[in-house]
Amino acid sequence: MFIRALSIRALSIRALPARLRPARPAGNEGSAAPLDANDLRQCLRVACGAALGFVVSQLMNWNYGVFFTVFPMFLLGILPVLNGHIVRQFLGNALVNCVEVSLVVGMTQHMPPVMLCLAFALFYTRFRLMARGPFFLFGANGVLTLSILLHFASYPEVDLSDLFTSNVVASLLAVAIAGLMHAVFPDVAPRQPPPRVEKSRSRIRHETLIGAITVTLSFSVFQVLDLRDSLSAQMSTVLILFALGYPGARKSAGKRAIGTLLGCNLAVFAQLLLYTQSQHFVLVTLVYWLGLMMFARMHVLERAGSGVGFGGLSTLGILFGQYLSPHQDLVYSALYRFSSMCVAMALTVAVMALLDHLLNAWEPTRA
Repeated sequence: MFIRALSIRALSIRALPARLRPARPAGNEGSAAPLDANDLRQCLRVACGAALGFVVSQLMNWNYGVFFTVFPMFLLGILPVLNGHIVRQFLGNALVNCVEVSLVVGMTQHMPPVMLCLAFALFYTRFRLMARGPFFLFGANGVLTLSILLHFASYPEVDLSDLFTSNVVASLLAVAIAGLMHAVFPDVAPRQPPPRVEKSRSRIRHETLIGAITVTLSFSVFQVLDLRDSLSAQMSTVLILFALGYPGARKSAGKRAIGTLLGCNLAVFAQLLLYTQSQHFVLVTLVYWLGLMMFARMHVLERAGSGVGFGGLSTLGILFGQYLSPHQDLVYSALYRFSSMCVAMALTVAVMALLDHLLNAWEPTRA
């Protein structure tokens, strides 16, 4: 009861900008919309699940800590429910990605143009699934994970077995954490499924092509410029594509920029607060959990998928999971992460605007 009361007090409603407020029933315009019981439990699931993934990866000293921090966020934050269909998509994607990347990199690493064409084909199939709807999770997680795996695996010095093992283990751990969080913090009322959107064939082609072309160009740029240390920027260019189209991606980019700025500022504040105590794991975990809880609340109130709240969540996950150590300057990492992310998203949105104009000029690909 004490934990529940503390959580409710910590999540008390504050005034938000009008564009971040969820819709309210008519007649309640004078009061802010509070978190309902399901929202509160989703906040607890996201914060506790992401923190648990961070704790396990740090205690086990596993490589690629970003997988262990971001995957639980993705599974608990983007999807408010958990069922067999979701689990099969999530785990199936992890296994399929490893096979695809090993074949593509193993056979075409010495032929960059061929590898780029195969990468486009893989991204095309994922965006096709996303645009059609029923297997959106398989496609979305596939695009995100494929872009990271292909980028890392293309470097000869990277241990592919370690990379693939980390991906699979992180996926299994994320599913286990998600199941545990849903058992500890279950919803008190059934959730209504989102309405299914009927799309024309031309719109499906439009969303598929604009996403596949953009993420392939992003992958090629990160390869040519050797930007292996810009994981946050690479993930940002992928996450804004989940909106499936230029208008949605433009709005998502602005929200994600705000969320990343807030996440970087919070990470810097955390290092300044801990100062020489950053080697104390319990203190680091507590500060990390408090930051996750704040952004989880913001994410749930937005009810907008990958917005300000999820941008802050993923930024914290990347910084703490991949770059936090007693001998590394988190301040520099946060500033570099934010600047590179802003440049990457600005270029991505510009490319999408051009592609949107070109695809709308042709009837079979008009949105």
